Amino acid sequence: MSDSVKNIVEFTLVYNRYKSKLYNYSRRMIGDRMMCEDIIQMVFIKYFENMSRIKNNDRVEAWLFTTARNAIYSFYRTKSTHVDQFGVGDADEIDISSSIKMEEEFEMKELNELILNELDKLPLEQRDVFLLKEYGGLSYKEISEAMNIDENLVKSRLHKTRMKLVNKLSKTVNY
Repeated sequence: MSDSVKNIVEFTLVYNRYKSKLYNYSRRMIGDRMMCEDIIQMVFIKYFENMSRIKNNDRVEAWLFTTARNAIYSFYRTKSTHVDQFGVGDADEIDISSSIKMEEEFEMKELNELILNELDKLPLEQRDVFLLKEYGGLSYKEISEAMNIDENLVKSRLHKTRMKLVNKLSKTVNY
């Protein structure tokens, strides 16, 4: 098998493995579906161009999330806009289901909106760690590599963020 065919196969495997995680993370950070898709496309183009430079396959996920994170921050720097990554909903993503399932989905969506609204009020460092963990599915080590901070700091920020969210939500949600 030629090197170019191996590269295409490797790229396809990485793309299929990480595209959903990257999309979920980017979507939560940006909110705009079209811009998110553009950023994910750009991240994978950069990955394809730099595949030969990434020697350790275990670092691919951290490299992808770091690249996505940098692209998202670059987007906000060039736009000079307020970071409103949680307020956008796309009408073409609405799915109509049975009434029982709809009620359950509505409750989950409402809870998710509460979490994201409270998360939006937190410092960017805490929000970023939370999104990388909960929506990106990264490990503590991978987050520390992506953010270029110590793994213990990742754990600390994530714990503080979760505690703040629990405190805020316990005051908001009456069960």
